[in-house]
Amino acid sequence: MVIYYCSTSLNMTFISTREINLCYNFTLEFMYFKKITLLFFLIFASIGYSQTLSLKEAVKTGLENYGSIRAKNNYTNASKETLKQSRRDYLPNLNLSAQQDYGTVNGQNGPLYGFGGLGVASSGLPLPEQNWNSAFGALYLVNMNWDFFTFGKTQEKINLSKIDVQAKEKDLQQEKFQQEIKISAAYLNLLASQRLLISQQKNLDRAEVFKKTAVARVKNGLLAGVDSTLATAEVSKAKIALNLAKNFVKEQNNKLVDLMGVAPQDFVTDTLFVTQIPKELIKGNTAADSLHPLLQFYKTKIDYSNQQVKLYKRFYYPTMSAFGVLQTRASGFENSYATDQHAFSRNYWDGVNPDRTNYLVGVGITWNLTTPFRSSKQVSAQKFVSQALQEEYNQADRELKSQLTFAEDKIKITLDNYAEAPIQVDAAKRAYIQKSTLYKNGLTDLTDLTQTIYTLNRAEIDRDIVNNNVWQSFLLKVAATGNFDLFINEF
Repeated sequence: MVIYYCSTSLNMTFISTREINLCYNFTLEFMYFKKITLLFFLIFASIGYSQTLSLKEAVKTGLENYGSIRAKNNYTNASKETLKQSRRDYLPNLNLSAQQDYGTVNGQNGPLYGFGGLGVASSGLPLPEQNWNSAFGALYLVNMNWDFFTFGKTQEKINLSKIDVQAKEKDLQQEKFQQEIKISAAYLNLLASQRLLISQQKNLDRAEVFKKTAVARVKNGLLAGVDSTLATAEVSKAKIALNLAKNFVKEQNNKLVDLMGVAPQDFVTDTLFVTQIPKELIKGNTAADSLHPLLQFYKTKIDYSNQQVKLYKRFYYPTMSAFGVLQTRASGFENSYATDQHAFSRNYWDGVNPDRTNYLVGVGITWNLTTPFRSSKQVSAQKFVSQALQEEYNQADRELKSQLTFAEDKIKITLDNYAEAPIQVDAAKRAYIQKSTLYKNGLTDLTDLTQTIYTLNRAEIDRDIVNNNVWQSFLLKVAATGNFDLFINEF
């Protein structure tokens, strides 16, 4: 508890100002001590706040619920599955086929091209005329082909998938980092708005106290009637300011709710830390231990583009394949059908029971000689993409360095203001107590008292803003360095 002494340089011989101040200040400060202790809880209880929220809880909830983060987490999982699929692409193709048919086997001398795969694979004698002899037939086939050597195309595809996974992970990390910064900034804004609300409530309480004093003294004929009118106007002004502060609190609360991805609700912020300055600012060590998440993301995009260039160059080369076929056939037409067109059976089992088998194994090479001419332009185009991504990386790096310099300058200014704010509030309190004491004793008018109330209210608001700005400027520096742990470890 602090007892303030007003200045005795007023040269007022008809009243002992010091004794009046001592008695009144003791009573007034005791009343404010009780009010300030419960004011925070009374304000938020009166406007319906139901949940106290720490900054760590806000960040954790936002990272778990925010839509873009959950979406990019799924994109990352999808790229990991694609990597597994690209590795399995190296496995050989192994096809099993079985078919059982019923039809005729008329043949004809002449050329035939099965365009589009629409030709019929019936085979038989080129008889002088059409006949409708039909029987069952079957084909059982095992086919294997394997591109066992692709001059690096398969491995480069796998490498491309690996870098794609890294790119998705870095994108997720930078999205989380950006969200952490946004949630922290919104939390600090909400905290500042709630502290401003407390200051406006205290301002209204002071205005109402002196309105009652002015009305009572006017009724007793000790003051002119205009004093009660002016006091009423000041109370209305204070109520309007309080309502504007409540509206500002709602706006900041809704922004935090949106960033956290939760249902609409009202939060009470933790105000204990904001009266102090970050420990890291005292240490003076906020250098990033690794590359900024945003720059890491850009770097993986560049790596992905460069890897695409390597892959496209591999298409210049041929592909070597191994293949093998095992084929078994069955037919209802007998081997003497060429001389006896009655040597066939329409029995199902006779037609599908296999009796002829062939196998084939081999190695082949495929090389499209026009591919290098087409792929060369694709390579050139991708190189330009890599250069464009590098320029984006350089621009982002310059902006982060500029932001870091700005944050350093802002921290110095906010720390200076942080040291001055208590001096301003203390001086404003002293002036307010002095003027209020003089007013109660009829030694000054309401206009002078109103000015000191305004000065005290402005000083309290400045203090709330300055304290919050220290943390905001520190958050700005953390956003530029890319190490959010420096900020969150303060809590």
